[in-house]
Amino acid sequence: MLIDLSRVRISGPLSAFATGFADHLTRQGYSPQQARFHLLLLNQLSNWLVSEGLGVGELCAKEVERFQRSRHEAGYSFLRSIRAMQPILGYLRGLGTAPAALLPPASGVLEAALARYRGYLILERGIKDASASRYVELMRPFLQTRVLPDGLALDLRSLTAADVISFVVTKCSRLSPGTAGLTVTALRSLLGFLYVDGAIDRSLVSAVPTVPGRRLTGLPKGLASDQVQRLLASCDASTRSGCRDFAVLTMLVRLGLRAGEVAKLQLEHIDWRAGEIVIAHSKGNRTERLPLPADVGEAIAAYLRHGRPASTQGRTVFARITAPHHALTTGAVTQIVRHASERCGIEPIHAHRLRHTAATLMLRGGASLPEIGQLLRHRNAITTSIYAKVDRDALRSIARPWPGDIA
Repeated sequence: MLIDLSRVRISGPLSAFATGFADHLTRQGYSPQQARFHLLLLNQLSNWLVSEGLGVGELCAKEVERFQRSRHEAGYSFLRSIRAMQPILGYLRGLGTAPAALLPPASGVLEAALARYRGYLILERGIKDASASRYVELMRPFLQTRVLPDGLALDLRSLTAADVISFVVTKCSRLSPGTAGLTVTALRSLLGFLYVDGAIDRSLVSAVPTVPGRRLTGLPKGLASDQVQRLLASCDASTRSGCRDFAVLTMLVRLGLRAGEVAKLQLEHIDWRAGEIVIAHSKGNRTERLPLPADVGEAIAAYLRHGRPASTQGRTVFARITAPHHALTTGAVTQIVRHASERCGIEPIHAHRLRHTAATLMLRGGASLPEIGQLLRHRNAITTSIYAKVDRDALRSIARPWPGDIA
């Protein structure tokens, strides 16, 4: 649907970009009413640049904040946040007209060291941005203890095994078991990087103590069959969002996928003729093939025909229903599960609960643990063995009789 520019008059230095920006909004899936508000914002920005004596090339983050602050003070009630400026800034930056968004430079020896470590994690180890950021924040306190009093250097040459052990004992005693385990994993990673980087003379990885774990102590919390049916039935397939959510939930329940794997699914990952689906693993740079069950294929096909916006950006299968029609994030997939559980009266659950559900449903259907491990793509059989705890029939066969029954 074309946007009528005659309803919004744009003057100033940004008037030359009005037609292209309107077309950009249309391709992004914005409605005419939504696009009109963004064009009004473009006009206000153009007039503000004139009043401030600025050019488009000077539209940096600081100036954007000043512009939105002036609108707030003037009493404007729409599109007042910095986030609301992203459509305009993204378009202008894409043309090379506005300066690109720059990351704040690393300041000080601590930040510089953490930046190098982050680059090592992403480029050399293939760790995702979110995980790298988590490792960096966990290791910030450790490197902070090595900053010299003048703040001009890190004292890493004198680092000893005793220093490593002392940090773990002091830090991890105040953390939950999961966070403590991740902390020692990040510390081993950091010490390996420091040795490779030449910051320390010998590897201290083996000096990191092991945190006592509670692996396999809990029970997998899968949903019952009737709860799964209620979860799927809560999606109104006559709507675009309901059609999408039904396909997402069906994939999670039937294939035991992770939320990130569903979010990253591309159109070319579905081999309709072979009846297979390619999964881009969310925990590493590898792909694996799984059979595509008929009900999963039907749910995806129905979504592609009736639910997926025509203006979806890129080749991602699942996209936002509201503009801009970008790919769903991992968090958005989790929210789909949470909202569905709330609609059908189940306690709030997240996407990983449906991964456990897929495994327990297979177990009830007679599948073996190796078969479950293949579906869930576990690299270690120990990870799958937790589901033996909920195989009640197998457990009864090895249970000893209760002494009271004999008596």
